[in-house]
Amino acid sequence: MINLETTYMGLTLKNPIVVSSSGLTNSVRKIKILEEKGAGAVVLKSLFEEQITNEASHLISSDPKNTAYPEAEDYIVNYVKGNSISNYLELIREAKKAVSIPVIASINCVSAKDWTSFAKEIEKAGADAIELNVFIVPNDKNKSSEAYEKLYFDVFSAVKKQVTIPIAMKLGIYFTNMMAVANRLNGDGADALVLFNRFYEPDIDIDKMEMTTAEVLSSPADIRKSLRFVGMISDKIRGIDISASTGIHDGKAAIKQLLAGAQTVQVCSTIYENGFDRVSDIITDITKWMQEKEYKTVDEFRGKLSYGSVEDSAMYERAQFMKYFSNSKKEVLQ
Repeated sequence: MINLETTYMGLTLKNPIVVSSSGLTNSVRKIKILEEKGAGAVVLKSLFEEQITNEASHLISSDPKNTAYPEAEDYIVNYVKGNSISNYLELIREAKKAVSIPVIASINCVSAKDWTSFAKEIEKAGADAIELNVFIVPNDKNKSSEAYEKLYFDVFSAVKKQVTIPIAMKLGIYFTNMMAVANRLNGDGADALVLFNRFYEPDIDIDKMEMTTAEVLSSPADIRKSLRFVGMISDKIRGIDISASTGIHDGKAAIKQLLAGAQTVQVCSTIYENGFDRVSDIITDITKWMQEKEYKTVDEFRGKLSYGSVEDSAMYERAQFMKYFSNSKKEVLQ
């Protein structure tokens, strides 16, 4: 009998497939479908700090009367913030009533101000854990990398003080020393790291001569961005779970991340492209592979090809093309 059960941040999941924060998880109806298709857990669509701020600013600027009195601006900001938070808390409560799988809330924040105290309300609403979705664009040439990294640590610490439920930190790949950042978050008490975040990226339309949005969905090749650090961090930093994210489009990709040491894998783009049944397909692929390899549990093969488990760990560290291009592809380049 194949057993896919796993744990993530101390939570018991029926399998390691987590549907990541997105429009797929912004309603109870969709969350129920995802559970029916076999998802082990869901991360709710993020509540965006910047979006709340922008909505409030838009309302304030839309009518001159809104700026006539300072109290009016404060009222609008608090109203927009309160309404957004209230709706989000209701989604948590209704989702918890509707499904039995873990429901993980997501906060997208860029500061450690009092806004993060909302995390306490998330806990009261019944969320099983919180995923902090943080990305701060380093646009100040006079600010050090350490100063930017401190912002991440400050956000985490502010939320950590508010709740007792597990906290995962969803990180981007743009750090000078990812290992050091992961180690610091582990020391500060993070329960998990999600590697890696997928961000909005700008593009340029050369015909219309204007800025536009790049492709929002990941591709299967994007798994390479996270596989290296999943394998290294899972082996080198003990006591923190790793959830692999970005580029996981099928069962094979999920298996690769589990072999590298991931505790769970997060999927999103492939569901948008192939429908909700994709969740079931990935679970079926993992099950069949385990049967072929005669594994009965995920723990039997998790981390089998992590940094410290492979014969040549330099495969994880190597960054330059050498023999691959100098020999096997030589004739192609001539």
